[in-house]
Amino acid sequence: MKEKEVVSSIGKGVLVFAAVAPGDTEKEADSLAAKVLKMKLWDDDSGARWKRSVQEINGEVLCVSQFTLLASTKKGNKPDFHGAAGGEEAKRLYQYFFEKVQQSYVAERVKNGVFQAMMEVALVNDGPVTIELNAGQKPQTSTPPAPSSQKV
Repeated sequence: MKEKEVVSSIGKGVLVFAAVAPGDTEKEADSLAAKVLKMKLWDDDSGARWKRSVQEINGEVLCVSQFTLLASTKKGNKPDFHGAAGGEEAKRLYQYFFEKVQQSYVAERVKNGVFQAMMEVALVNDGPVTIELNAGQKPQTSTPPAPSSQKV
């Protein structure tokens, strides 16, 4: 049996589960990258809640591609993943998002998972705080696409 390899790890910071939906663009990725870095998630020195961002605490960011966030469970007992973008487009836009977060912060403080790999992700949740970030509503079509999601 092969020894488990640690690909990435961070200390205090943000674990981002990122999903790409059909129709997502660089514009949404830009918006979400900025939100991840600017979202006020930590207390300030006086204990006031929701005052400091990951940048302000000099924290780290771990980005993990997670298409399963876009699963539909409306029918039956088996998840439907048609709300997630296809492999090549999802990989391209996820990589764009990851690089945008790196470029907007300190590259060494932003880590990455492995796209389309089976990974074990361990998390010690400080709070616990889990927040879904969306880039905004897309124009309605006859079949509305699933929203893009970020879990923080």
